[in-house]
Amino acid sequence: MVWALTIVLLEVPSGALADAIGRRKLLVGSGVLMVVEMSILCFAPMGHPNLLFILFMANRVLSGTAEAAASGADEAIAYDSLKREGNPNDWGRVLEFQMRAQSLAYIGVMIIGAAVYDPLVVRKMAAWLGLPFQFSQQVTLRFPLYLTLIMAFGALFAVLRIKEAPLESETCTDGQAACGKSVYQAFQLTLGAGRWLLKTPFALVIILAGLLFDHIVRMIVTLNSQYYRLIEIPEAFFGLIASGMAVLGLFLPRIARWLVENRTPAANLAILSFVTLAGLAGVSFFWPVWGLLPMVLLRTAMLFTAFFVSHYLNRVTSSDQRATVLSFKGLAFNFGYGLIGLMYATLLAVLRSGNGTEAALLSSDGGEAAIFRDAMHFFPPYFLMGLLLLYGFAWWQLRRGDGYREVG
Repeated sequence: MVWALTIVLLEVPSGALADAIGRRKLLVGSGVLMVVEMSILCFAPMGHPNLLFILFMANRVLSGTAEAAASGADEAIAYDSLKREGNPNDWGRVLEFQMRAQSLAYIGVMIIGAAVYDPLVVRKMAAWLGLPFQFSQQVTLRFPLYLTLIMAFGALFAVLRIKEAPLESETCTDGQAACGKSVYQAFQLTLGAGRWLLKTPFALVIILAGLLFDHIVRMIVTLNSQYYRLIEIPEAFFGLIASGMAVLGLFLPRIARWLVENRTPAANLAILSFVTLAGLAGVSFFWPVWGLLPMVLLRTAMLFTAFFVSHYLNRVTSSDQRATVLSFKGLAFNFGYGLIGLMYATLLAVLRSGNGTEAALLSSDGGEAAIFRDAMHFFPPYFLMGLLLLYGFAWWQLRRGDGYREVG
């Protein structure tokens, strides 16, 4: 909760600061915060509950601040660099490569993280290397954290090597990327970007569409462990399934790129709507084993949403406010996810009160499973209602023909 609240509070201001004082500076700051937050977890002393609580709280605040600082700035500097040095039409190729790399990294992390966490595996590796060490679970517990800290240093090293080109609207005389704008001017940029969104129907519709698809699908994916149990998937296969879902990221980005290059935004919205609705309807049936297929559709919808929103939003946003607008997008997505989490918790409470005492239900796995099944049936009609509102709003906003006009 602290992490999410920090992101929500800092998301848009950090994007405005990126546009005002330079994206690279915020990315470097984010990298430093990542190193600090992971160092806290890696070297926190054991056996001091009060101190650990304070350190974990600090970790969450630093983590949220780091994510908010990087949000918008990283994508904006990448897109503007491509636009300056290459062809913005290649952004789809960049997204495709990025998503494939993320999927490969996720698969590797799943394998390596599980291996170094297991003391038996670590002992065998130590014996094979001829090291006279005996590792306990208390020691290997932090090995994944140490590896994450190494990755944080790698990320910091990478952002320190970034060279940011001046924005198109800037006329700096010192050759620097930013022109020394003040924090006050950064907040003026925030207000200006907000007004631009309200006056640019296509960009507003893109953000609202992304919010609708993202917050529902993310909620289902968050609940996937409970869902897998109810479709009779053994828990031992959960990690294998997660890696299998990551494999989707190796070829789905190519399909998403083909769609944005060969189909209109309206056609892609219709395809995404169909895939998401089919996935939501499918998971509500809880088919044993075969229930994995609707989850594949939802994972596909999540990837397509990220690809489509990034492609279209960057193409219609000017360089001088790109990071701020992308931060508005991030804020909307996180707010939507938090809101549906509260709605889901309220729904569970209502269903429990209508099916018996909460204490009795909590003591019965069958009771909780029934509540979960009932709750999942609410997602398809909720999505349909949101989809109808989205299509109505899009028609109202774009009826004058103010549609897809590329700027970036």
